[in-house]
Amino acid sequence: MLKKLLYITANSKPEKLSASKTVGRYFVNRFIAKNPDYIVEELDLYTEYIPEINHIIFTKRAEPVSGAEYDKLSEKDKETVNRINALCDQFISADTYVIAAPMWSLSYPSVLKRYIDCIILNDKVIKVSPEEVTGLLDDKERTMVYIQSSGGKYPKLLSGKFNHGIEYFEDLFKFLGIKRFEKILVEGVDDPDIGREKAITKACQDIESIIEKLS
Repeated sequence: MLKKLLYITANSKPEKLSASKTVGRYFVNRFIAKNPDYIVEELDLYTEYIPEINHIIFTKRAEPVSGAEYDKLSEKDKETVNRINALCDQFISADTYVIAAPMWSLSYPSVLKRYIDCIILNDKVIKVSPEEVTGLLDDKERTMVYIQSSGGKYPKLLSGKFNHGIEYFEDLFKFLGIKRFEKILVEGVDDPDIGREKAITKACQDIESIIEKLS
């Protein structure tokens, strides 16, 4: 039975100009070469429609309207609800996730957060009860690989002060039930002592061992 790798990119640059997407493509190609039982589905957050969440299309947080309330929506709002549900279903169907994104303002592009808000839905990705909120993605073995490019290079000792995006996603996805989380840092892209090509080469050198660990 074929498995699915969902490759998510969050950079407006074309691949040849984006360090994170260049490394992301290399990872995906090497992963598929080592794991022929996988198919790849791609989602470019800058070219695909990623809705904004608003109160009109949600009955409560993490629950798009349905049933009679859905029927009352305008056609445009119905399309938005359908898109949110489709994005969530696409995410749930995958076994391995690869996110390629740059570090922006010590974080990540806002479109990536907008996407996360679309896919974390009650009774699909989380279960909301009066007592607690629990993740539902532990129903099968899943893996998340987060690839982040940055202009500078930060000492490991200070990594926690700068890699807020990676820390957020690791905490988030483990809470949702994705136990295996790997990070690939493409650091020093704008550093005169490193530069884009060296940063990409260094990041790609770490990929083979990560794939071996995940396979």
